[in-house]
Amino acid sequence: MSTSSVPPGLPKPSAGQPCPCGTGRNYESCCGPRLSGERPAETAEQLMRSRFTAHVAHDWRYLHVTYRPTSRKPYVDDGDSAEIPWTRLVVHAHEPGASPDAAFVDFSAYYATEQGEQALHEKAEFARVEGRWLYTRNVRNGPAPAKTAPKAGRNDPCPCGSGRKFKVCCGR
Repeated sequence: MSTSSVPPGLPKPSAGQPCPCGTGRNYESCCGPRLSGERPAETAEQLMRSRFTAHVAHDWRYLHVTYRPTSRKPYVDDGDSAEIPWTRLVVHAHEPGASPDAAFVDFSAYYATEQGEQALHEKAEFARVEGRWLYTRNVRNGPAPAKTAPKAGRNDPCPCGSGRKFKVCCGR
């Protein structure tokens, strides 16, 4: 794939510029202190946003230390990391897990290709280990399955809200 025909992604973050994570705050008051190690993420969503910003900044070390399977291992730069032109992040939901030290973030990370903007939609699991949030694993790729309403029975109230039984209203 020729990189010259791919639309440009977000620029590397810098002070005074909006943070790539989409909060609307400046980089130095949002993800900058997290990437530099000055201030850890207080929530799983903050960690997700800072990891997206690390992808934009090509901060592979930060991605390494915030990924649970590699967080305790020394970082070694292999120089072979793909530089994807990320364009934006949309966080759809931040849900608590079974304990206060677990959470899930449902998000879409958009990137540019020759065919235009594409999306990576994921639901990710996060865990707080020794007071630090870490990305644990991908739980689901793609949007959540569509939920359908249960089918109304003949003698149930009609789902249209008329107040009549289904069998004499929309069930005819």
